[in-house]
Amino acid sequence: MGLLLAVDWGTSSLRGALMTPDGRVLEERAFPRGILSVAAGEFPSVFETCFGDWMAAGTLCLISGMAGSQQGWREAPYCACPANLQDIAAKLQWLESGRIAIVPGLSLERDGIPDVMRGEETQVFGALLLLDLIDARLVLPGTHSKWVTAAGRRITGFSTWMTGEFYALLRRQSILARTLPEEDGPLDLPAFDKGVNQALHGRGLLHTAFSTRTLALFKRMDAGALPAYLSGLVIGEELKSQNLRTGEPVVLMGAEALTARYEQALAQLDVPVRRVGASATWRGLRAIADTLSTHPRP
Repeated sequence: MGLLLAVDWGTSSLRGALMTPDGRVLEERAFPRGILSVAAGEFPSVFETCFGDWMAAGTLCLISGMAGSQQGWREAPYCACPANLQDIAAKLQWLESGRIAIVPGLSLERDGIPDVMRGEETQVFGALLLLDLIDARLVLPGTHSKWVTAAGRRITGFSTWMTGEFYALLRRQSILARTLPEEDGPLDLPAFDKGVNQALHGRGLLHTAFSTRTLALFKRMDAGALPAYLSGLVIGEELKSQNLRTGEPVVLMGAEALTARYEQALAQLDVPVRRVGASATWRGLRAIADTLSTHPRP
């Protein structure tokens, strides 16, 4: 297996890494060209502009993320969960035979309701390899957080939580917006911890969210601390639903500031964490590419 161009093409950003056969990253690039900024039919030209010089003879390119969605370059049908690396590789959507392919996301059904992910599956496989884990519980915080269970280096289950989006809606479009400051300041840790604790021991977000208003109304909390408190409420509500066990570690993946909040919140449950950075995507794509040495490219 030769050079790999590993691409993470998301909703708002486009990243790429040129990798050697042994997994070393030779160079990385990033562009503000997420799929929402690319008009239909323009994906090939954007790709060529950003990475054409890396696509020398023999270079394989694998693309993960929202480029495989209905709004992306080409829809890559979901791979059914449970799934391992070989299952993912068998479902690659080839844009150019043997040269450029999109990694499929994963789908599952629970109680007759479907759930999906795109891009996170690649990060999870990369994290398992980077941390040398066979079994793990992982969380990828964000606008739509993903909680993932892996066993035997297979993704055996996952669930989606709209935590970040609910925070944004409450922060900007609810009655709470009239109480909160226009902009978030530095994270107020005591306020954040109070929000997490209130969520963990409260009667649900539909009730606890209103406390953001009443704490301000009765001057029990400074206005500048309220965004941190609300953040703690929504993150704590997410954690409360995960059936976490004291002492059992969770792997955290995502932006530094956000994963730091989750680590702070998980500490209230005595749940230790291990963190993995953005390199997990590259490691996961390299691992998918390596399976093609035993499963020839079409």
